[in-house]
Amino acid sequence: MKLKFLGATETVTGSKHLIITNKGRQILLDCGLYQGMGKETDALNRKLSVNPAAIDAVILSHAHIDHSGNLPNLVKQGFTGLIYCTPATYDVCRILLLDSAHIHESDIQYINKRRTRNGQEPLKPIYTTHDAEHCLKQFKTVPYDSEFQLNDEISFHFTDVGHIIGSASVHLTSHETEQKVKLSFTGDIGRYTDLLLKSPKPFQQADYIICESTYGDRLHESSEDAGKRLLDIVNHTCVVKKGKLIIPAFSLGRTQEIVFVLDSLKNKKLLPDIKVYVDSPLSVSATEIVRKHPECFNDNLIDYIKKDPNPFGFENLFYIRDIEDSKRLNSIDEPCIIISASGMADAGRVKHHIRNSVGDEKNTILMVGYCAPHSLGSHLQDGSKSVRIFGDYYDVKAEVEAIHSYSAHADYSEMIRFLSCQDKSQVKKLFLVHGDPEAKIYFKHLLEKEGYPDITIPERSEIFELT
Repeated sequence: MKLKFLGATETVTGSKHLIITNKGRQILLDCGLYQGMGKETDALNRKLSVNPAAIDAVILSHAHIDHSGNLPNLVKQGFTGLIYCTPATYDVCRILLLDSAHIHESDIQYINKRRTRNGQEPLKPIYTTHDAEHCLKQFKTVPYDSEFQLNDEISFHFTDVGHIIGSASVHLTSHETEQKVKLSFTGDIGRYTDLLLKSPKPFQQADYIICESTYGDRLHESSEDAGKRLLDIVNHTCVVKKGKLIIPAFSLGRTQEIVFVLDSLKNKKLLPDIKVYVDSPLSVSATEIVRKHPECFNDNLIDYIKKDPNPFGFENLFYIRDIEDSKRLNSIDEPCIIISASGMADAGRVKHHIRNSVGDEKNTILMVGYCAPHSLGSHLQDGSKSVRIFGDYYDVKAEVEAIHSYSAHADYSEMIRFLSCQDKSQVKKLFLVHGDPEAKIYFKHLLEKEGYPDITIPERSEIFELT
């Protein structure tokens, strides 16, 4: 079989890898959106680089938009096969894909107002809510650790990778010849110290591995230090400066982690008496889905729930769905915490909160996860004095802080630990994807020191024969 890399090569987002069997069948691993790529983002997402009608199946590692977000576009352009994922991933995709469609529609509507004023032609969204709903009809769930025979050439199974609810590594076996070929795709590797989820699970020996490398060049601070730092930032912003703390956070995973930490601080009577708003319909729905899948929880969270049955709710915590309630947050003049999507601050309600808060020095914007280059979150973290939001520029007077240990991505030591279940001498080739160039190069050197014989950083559209 052949492996063609279509996305997440020179960048972290846009995960998309194509398997081509000896009989010409085409299987897509992930179909994600590019995010934070500046002006080229839209063009990259509209161009799929495959013939959708020729794809036989999609195997989805997890529901994050940079892995699943272009599936409605794939279906819209002619894909009629099935999309395989874990049951929890399907539950999450039901809300994330519809939300992604809504964001495309609302952002284009907002942008088109400006384009119309400037005499420019209006744009169309990449896909609509209707397209997302149609796409969801093509999903088929497969539980963890259950070998599924896709066709007479390929079988696969999922193993829990602890990144988000339902996330999985994908392990394919080619039966095309008497000599079976095993390919593992790590998806996004989770943390061994995750506050909520089980640790990544070891996987079968592979001949070839596609491995993410998001944090291939860094180590995370400890979660205990992160909790203390979050409390320090809350006190500094809301008690000392009497301002607003704006936290862009991914609706699934990061939002629940931050709320859980605040819940713990509240139980310890350390959290100041301020209001906390989770302002995202998606985050509200995502939290409900997390509650629905306790089988993914780690032992620490299960023990915590015995003492506090509601780890994602406490006095003065408010979940907001209604848009008018969201708008009112921008006009309130009292210290508070606003947690809102998206995590890179490139879409959703958080962009409006940042636009209304970034010019006031008493406020703080706290980044708690990876931000792709050129994203609004990246510009803020890099110390930009002025940022562009919805086509206009705003001076950055608010403080900008970052805590990276809440990331759902493993750092390089954790990724090496995840791969340690493999006999290195039997891994014919290890491909590094889903990372910035510097991170991949650094991680490659680390893996070479670990003894992996052949590590490749593929380029977009590069094809490899797997034998």
